[in-house]
Amino acid sequence: MRPLRSPFVHSSLRRVAVAFLLPPIVLACATGEQQGDERSAQSRALEDLFARQWEWRLDNYPELATNVGDYRANDQLTSVAPVDLERRAEETRGFLAELEAILADAGDDEAALSRTDRINADILRRQLRNSVVSHEFGDWQIPLNADSGFHIGFSRLASNVPFDTTQHYEDYIARMRAWPRLVDQQIANMRLGLARGFVLPKVVLAGYDSTYDSHLVDEPTESVFWEPFEEFPIAVPESEHERLREAGRVAIREAIVPGYRAFSDFMKGEYIPGCSDSIAATDLPDGEAYYDHLVESFTTLDLSADEVHEIGLREVARIRADMEALLERIEWKGSFDDFLTFLRTDSEFYAQTPRDLLEKASYLSKKADGQLPRFFGTLPRLPYTVEPVPDHMAPKYTSGRYVGPPEGSVRPGIYWVNTYALGSRPLYNLPALTLHEAVPGHHLQNALAKEQEKQPDFRRTSYISAFGEGWGLYCEFLGIEMGMYETPYEEFGRMTYEMWRAVRLVVDTGMHAKGWTRQQTLDYLAENTALPLHEIETETDRYISWPGQALAYKMGEIKIRELRTRAEQALGDRFDIRAFHDAVLAGGSVPLPVLEESIDLFIAEALEG
Repeated sequence: MRPLRSPFVHSSLRRVAVAFLLPPIVLACATGEQQGDERSAQSRALEDLFARQWEWRLDNYPELATNVGDYRANDQLTSVAPVDLERRAEETRGFLAELEAILADAGDDEAALSRTDRINADILRRQLRNSVVSHEFGDWQIPLNADSGFHIGFSRLASNVPFDTTQHYEDYIARMRAWPRLVDQQIANMRLGLARGFVLPKVVLAGYDSTYDSHLVDEPTESVFWEPFEEFPIAVPESEHERLREAGRVAIREAIVPGYRAFSDFMKGEYIPGCSDSIAATDLPDGEAYYDHLVESFTTLDLSADEVHEIGLREVARIRADMEALLERIEWKGSFDDFLTFLRTDSEFYAQTPRDLLEKASYLSKKADGQLPRFFGTLPRLPYTVEPVPDHMAPKYTSGRYVGPPEGSVRPGIYWVNTYALGSRPLYNLPALTLHEAVPGHHLQNALAKEQEKQPDFRRTSYISAFGEGWGLYCEFLGIEMGMYETPYEEFGRMTYEMWRAVRLVVDTGMHAKGWTRQQTLDYLAENTALPLHEIETETDRYISWPGQALAYKMGEIKIRELRTRAEQALGDRFDIRAFHDAVLAGGSVPLPVLEESIDLFIAEALEG
């Protein structure tokens, strides 16, 4: 599952997953790199553009600044008023034009721009282009999906801002007081979407009420926003405690609750009744071009929806054969469907209490920790912990997710485990889920990326789904070698998780480009995976409401496994799994074509060495 980062990131930015990084191994091994004062005018111009564009981001997105430890606007929220969105889009076009001019001036001259310069420039160009195109499609008019949204992200405000000083508390209170303005802006944008039919499908919003109504509390102390006022750090004088608590009470009563109430009234009275009966992204205004854009954005590959669909069908057939072979090995006497029913209904496969589920997840996390030195040469400094998904988010939430800490904070990463509806959280899936979300999946990957302090800021702090989710799924496969699957049922759980991601290639393209119905998708998932029926429904609604994102997982994993096979075959006895993994992860998320270039260079250097 995609990791959570800043809780305020606008939906359109998350949709395009504009996050591109480059492994330092490429930088270290590239030939003809320019050093110091020997750099060309074009190289220096690029460096200046990178720095100015990053400063622009910090100036325009206060929550991003806070998230990376820059408190210049720690008391503000990003405006999403159309005039500000258009201004930022126009300024982004300006950065893009400046970048294109530098590249045109450099041409193919290797003395003008080094390989590193060109890759950095390509990465920034992807980000800027995706940002502009997403704005032009208007996906800022849909700032939510079936399990996420601006209002859900904002509810985690207390977990994503500092509370080290009195001023930090003042800033937090100011942001709470700014909440109604943000809600009004988002409602106005969503009304623009309603007017032109650019809306969510109505079916995915069934049961969505809890995501906003849970904040309509009678007493401020019942709100999730009250938590920072329970205890104060030693740096906040005791004489200030009651004043800050009272200001917090007033902000919750006068801003938080009214803001969520206004959003609740809008959703129930206007938005949900006005939503579409169609589930296909291609039925939105300019929908075919919009979905093509999302497919490219989330996979970083030049593939059509039909091509992705066919890849998915092949992967489903391959994994189904593996599943059938496992049933033969354990001498299962019934049908495949009987086995799925057995897994979904036998109580031995389900935790009896939330604590039981969390303890099992914690055990698996530590077991995986112990295997890391065998498979990785470089490990991150940042620790992580295991916690339940917050109650107000859990009913519509996925089974697990990784939550990274803000930059510069003393908080660990968090592996969230959903303890809601325990009968839909099978234990045979837990090893694969843990490998994906914790280690060696998202925590390891994201923590290492944050420690690449020599990377340009725009790369070090970004994330791209095809790499990140592909890595997470690859780690589920790696769990076989790590000895993480102790029973045939856990092996089948890994297979069903891989099948789940392969099925996504089929059903995402099926629903959004090939006319599939929601029921077809539900049936296809039920027939091919051992996912509980509740999870099948929540996942299907996520694919409907977040078109294209589900393609990232399997397409990324296919590429990483392909590159590992290439390296193993080329290097033979010289292949080092630790070195290979370090090369893949060395700089964080990259587009898949850039990853392929870096691994080809890794292979070439290993052969020469």
